[in-house]
Amino acid sequence: MAQTPGPATGGAGPASFDTDLTAGIGLAFVAGFVDAAAFIALAGLFTAHVTGNFVLIGAELVSTSVGVVAKLLALPAFVLAVAGTRLLALGLERRGVAPLRWLLALETLLLAGFGLAGLALAPLGSPDGAAAVSVGMLGVAAMGVQNAIGRLGLPHLAATTVMTVNVTQAVIDLVDWARGAVAPDGAARLRMRRMLPAVLAFALGALAGAFGVAAWSFACLAIPIAALCGLMLLLKP
Repeated sequence: MAQTPGPATGGAGPASFDTDLTAGIGLAFVAGFVDAAAFIALAGLFTAHVTGNFVLIGAELVSTSVGVVAKLLALPAFVLAVAGTRLLALGLERRGVAPLRWLLALETLLLAGFGLAGLALAPLGSPDGAAAVSVGMLGVAAMGVQNAIGRLGLPHLAATTVMTVNVTQAVIDLVDWARGAVAPDGAARLRMRRMLPAVLAFALGALAGAFGVAAWSFACLAIPIAALCGLMLLLKP
């Protein structure tokens, strides 16, 4: 996705880097919050990434657990969300509109729908029932949009939804830095300045999401929605 260099797209200068860093931290917090809250409220459904759902499907198929339907549907829901995000971005670009804020708005709407549907349909009943599955797919769709935003609108940032790659790269860079194989102020340092805050923000978001859903049920999603609204203001042209 072509972007005009500037604060939201990694333009040069300390101010733009700070804006990018804040965007990465905010999105990582949102992903951690939503993933933890959904995991607790929806019988172990991962919304921010689909890999965990594959593992849980295998585990649940050889046990007597529940929630397999939502985990099976998570992949097509995720794929459709990413595809829809891509098509929306292309349509906006053809009209000369910068897509990033609109994509963030789409994620915000889906996340609001996730929270409102969860509140409206509570108690959700069986994790394999229509209510729980429908609510879960809204959460998966919202996080599918965020995954697409990371690739289309903010590709220079560290991953905000899956921390495995960030942690792996950070450890490699720290080892190389410690043995003097890379310059102290080189690319490794810049990567760590992006990745480590994202990892910490995701962890903080996961803790907040777990406690939030335990205390306020789906109403706790007002917190990541507020964070996304703040990012839309921060990343305005």
